[in-house]
Amino acid sequence: MTRMAFGRFSAGTLLALTFALAVSTAAQAQTAPADSYPNRIIKIIVPYSAGGGTDVVARVIGERLGQRLGQPIVIENKPGAGARLGTEFVASQPADGYTILIAGGSEMAISPLIYKVNYSAAKSFEPLSIAIEMPLILLVPPNHPAKTPQELVAWAKANPDKSNYATTAPGFTLPAELFKLRTGTPAVAITFRSAAEGSVGLMTGAASMAFFTPPGIVNLVKEGKLRALAVTTGARSPDLPDVPTLKELGIDINVTNWNGFFVPAGTPKPIVDKLAAELRHIVLNTDVRDKLKNMFTLPVGKTPTETTRHIETDLALWKNVIDTAKLKFDN
Repeated sequence: MTRMAFGRFSAGTLLALTFALAVSTAAQAQTAPADSYPNRIIKIIVPYSAGGGTDVVARVIGERLGQRLGQPIVIENKPGAGARLGTEFVASQPADGYTILIAGGSEMAISPLIYKVNYSAAKSFEPLSIAIEMPLILLVPPNHPAKTPQELVAWAKANPDKSNYATTAPGFTLPAELFKLRTGTPAVAITFRSAAEGSVGLMTGAASMAFFTPPGIVNLVKEGKLRALAVTTGARSPDLPDVPTLKELGIDINVTNWNGFFVPAGTPKPIVDKLAAELRHIVLNTDVRDKLKNMFTLPVGKTPTETTRHIETDLALWKNVIDTAKLKFDN
């Protein structure tokens, strides 16, 4: 009897211990990736070619992020399909924090509205931070008769057959269309292959206005080769402090061009929190802040929650512009 009872007790105990061990192992499997993160190389995917503005921002921030995390950061460029290729690639990667996407409003709040994409900002990614913002600058040729946005609107209404705007991508088209809707300005789009070509188009008078970002433009304005009438942000740009905002001139427009960081949906929250905190610290509290300012950007370091709200606001705004203006884009 004693042996039988001991045998039964041992079997029951063994079963209980096995179950407890399985539960403990499962719990460790869930927490270990976050507890030990990071322990190998991290990739930042740039959905554009090397050398562009987004690529430079990724490299400046990525270098410092690697130092703080104690692991190498590799920048991998995956351009193609208007940045959709690289964005979709990250959406399909393991949710382990070792593949990070740098993307902007075009990828997160415009492309899903106008193209067939295999991702969504809300369902495919966990936001880490909008790192930097920059205004769009309302530009006209240096010899244009308009000295203010109001004068530009009046000129366009008096010369509808001459009124047009330069653009290179939907991210520049939509702000121009928003301006048209808010002011009643007539203008047709003229598409250029690059902002540099668009700038030449403005300087030569082939285009009568445009909304472009500061890199490559601010110096042309300061040299008198282009005229800046206003910026689209809520506050004036420190790079062009004498140029008013559209809001202060009574035109209800407050939009930015931005870059932020994202990881695939399902990434453990401790990893998301760690990366978000590190990115915010780097952007707001290190010498990277000054480097970013020198690149005509405004370091903002938004939280994941603030980033989500920003994207939701952009999505609603651009959807309204697309629907109201009945815009169509080639896929």
